[in-house]
Amino acid sequence: MPRDVLAPFGKLDVLYYYREVGKALFGFLRGKELASRVWIPGGPKIIKRGSRHGTLYVEQLVESVDEEFLKLRLRSLREVREKLTETQVRVWNYFLPRKLCDFFYATNGEGEGKAIERIFFDIDRAKEVKPEEAQRATKALVELIREDEEFNALVPEYKLFPMYTGSSFHVYLLLEKELPPEFYNRYLRFSKEAPLASFTGRWAEKIRSALGIRITGGHEKLAKQLTLDPSQTPSGKLARAPFSLHMSDAKNVDGVALPLSEDMLNERRLVEELRSYSPEKVLEELPELRKRIPV
Repeated sequence: MPRDVLAPFGKLDVLYYYREVGKALFGFLRGKELASRVWIPGGPKIIKRGSRHGTLYVEQLVESVDEEFLKLRLRSLREVREKLTETQVRVWNYFLPRKLCDFFYATNGEGEGKAIERIFFDIDRAKEVKPEEAQRATKALVELIREDEEFNALVPEYKLFPMYTGSSFHVYLLLEKELPPEFYNRYLRFSKEAPLASFTGRWAEKIRSALGIRITGGHEKLAKQLTLDPSQTPSGKLARAPFSLHMSDAKNVDGVALPLSEDMLNERRLVEELRSYSPEKVLEELPELRKRIPV
């Protein structure tokens, strides 16, 4: 392993790291189109995804990235294009050399109106809210999902999977049986006009009442509070992959997305421990970390 896994040959390149963690994600990302968010210093963040830039799967990423390819990326694409396969060109454009990139994927596939294979909740936190508060809310959410008889009658079989994002938390329900796309609008989509009409709104209200945490359902990030956001569930939406880098800006990595067990949400110093992870530490512990991902 290089001393600096984000600069394996002396210049910033996230692809060595994403190739290595990608090997642990074949099951979790099977059949899911990859996406990325490229951070441009002084410019916008650019989303690369299958519906616009050609489909890319994790197996293709892992198989196409070797030492020779990484060394070619020290030069410009124009200079080395003839030495690359079409898949390597696509990987290059998804994860630009000398740029930091998030690792995303299409939660329930690209395109609208597809069946729901996994339900996704983002416990999004405003910068004023401590991540420990997000941990408390995530623990409460998991308990509410487990205990909600109405929900579990509608969704009887699933694997529940919490994840640290590098800043806050996600909760996945990996379904044993697909749900129709209209399930999202009927049961999960949050409405300001009828906040208690969805499971999302009711669970957020119960967390607020029980724990005194400022939290609401929805997609919009609001100052000084948490948002319980299921809006990346429908097909055509994107979610952060386990082990993705998390950036504070275009030049700095401030965290790594890490899979968790439900029991870990009870740990008092969990956030402190999760914040200690560097990309190098992730690769060192990858054989153990991957065991937390249900497939």
